[in-house]
Amino acid sequence: MFGFTEEQVSEFGVTFGLGAFMLFMLFIIGELAYRSKAGKVGTFVLFFVLAFGMIGFIAKNIIQKMWGI
Repeated sequence: MFGFTEEQVSEFGVTFGLGAFMLFMLFIIGELAYRSKAGKVGTFVLFFVLAFGMIGFIAKNIIQKMWGI
């Protein structure tokens, strides 16, 4: 497709597509905290618990870049 290999398209989709999706999910978590009037501690708990999986995905990418995998 447009001179790109399947691997390049897949890497772009995983990196930037999931990155954009993660930002959207953070927006949803913030909106949830705002509408539920969670307060400071409740908002922190919502972001920490619901965004914990995203931290693992980001850490995996950083480790892969550092080790050259």
